[in-house]
Amino acid sequence: MKNEKKNTEFEHFSALANDWWSKNGKFKILHDIQPIRIKYILEALNKKNLNNTKILDIGCGGGLVSEGLSKIGATVTGIDFIKENINVAKMHAKKNNLKINYFVKDFEKEKITSKYDVIIILEVLEHLNNWEEFVKKIKLSLKKKWNINNIHNK
Repeated sequence: MKNEKKNTEFEHFSALANDWWSKNGKFKILHDIQPIRIKYILEALNKKNLNNTKILDIGCGGGLVSEGLSKIGATVTGIDFIKENINVAKMHAKKNNLKINYFVKDFEKEKITSKYDVIIILEVLEHLNNWEEFVKKIKLSLKKKWNINNIHNK
């Protein structure tokens, strides 16, 4: 992402960080579509639960999808380049007794060192300067033959 654009998005999402878990706040639509997203992910993976499934949620924000996946058995790692988002996600997961690994990481610049069964990228690609290179990079972090599903809003 170009620096000016990235700085603008950093400021924008940092300012919104405390609103992630407000069901009627700025992220209301994400709360509303959460059940649809989880159902879609299960159907795409042809699974009824995600037990023994290691998932990386890239651009996890405040942890909405990470928590939904954790609740149905996944071992989830969520990464985001906004520290405030990760802090909110960690606090909410702790409050709900969920074991989710959250890290502040600029996934465009930093290497992802672990291998995952599934990598979730929701509403991220449209924010990247070179999404094609990003997709090539993250496919190296998948355990098996890769299949990438991207869900985003335009």
